[in-house]
Amino acid sequence: MTVALWCILIALILPALCAWVAKMASGRFRLADNHDPRAFLDTLSGLPRRANAAQQNSHEAFPAFAAAVLVADIVGNAEQVTQDVLAVLYITSRLLYIICYLVDLAILRSLAWIVGMGLIVALFVVSA
Repeated sequence: MTVALWCILIALILPALCAWVAKMASGRFRLADNHDPRAFLDTLSGLPRRANAAQQNSHEAFPAFAAAVLVADIVGNAEQVTQDVLAVLYITSRLLYIICYLVDLAILRSLAWIVGMGLIVALFVVSA
């Protein structure tokens, strides 16, 4: 399996990591709260709320990234190293996005998001 394909798995795990941060950072999470985690997460504020928002955005961004990697892999017009580098850069941009969200750096977070979307577009473009 290629590095780019492994990056799909990493991108799939990122929302769960954000959800874990949201729950643990709240200091109020109990296993009983997991019967209705969305209701619990809706009550959060501050860092836990931002972690939950990062989780939601990570879910939203995942399909486009996975599609871009799969298209690049199937079409095969781009060198594998190019696909791998773009995918790793995307994961890096998502990690920066999450960190910026957690520490409340809104402008940098938006820039990281824009870079990530640009990398998704780049995966499609190099496949053309």
